[in-house]
Amino acid sequence: MPVTVRFFANFRDATGRDWVVVEKAADVASLLDELSKKFGENLTKLLFSSGTRELRKDMTILVNGKPIRLLEGVNTPLKDEDVIAIFPPVAGG
Repeated sequence: MPVTVRFFANFRDATGRDWVVVEKAADVASLLDELSKKFGENLTKLLFSSGTRELRKDMTILVNGKPIRLLEGVNTPLKDEDVIAIFPPVAGG
C-alpha cells in the first residue's frame, strides 16, 4: 500500500529529500519504522525520544492534513495514496 511522506525543515535535512513513497505501511508506527530503517540514526533521533520508541513531543505528524493526535496516534491506519507530513513545531505570531 504506497503512501507518500513529505518532510519539512530538519526532517528534510535528515533525509536529504522533500518526499518519499513508502510501499508497505499498515499504520503510522510501521511507517516510522520503515523510515528509520531507510534513513538511519539522523532521522530516528528526530522522530523518537532518546533511547525509546516514544515519539518526540516537539514534532507534528499529519495524515491527510489531520494530526495523528486527533486520530489514533501511531496506531492510525494507512491506506493507498495517503499523504503523511512530518515537521517540527511552528512558532511565531
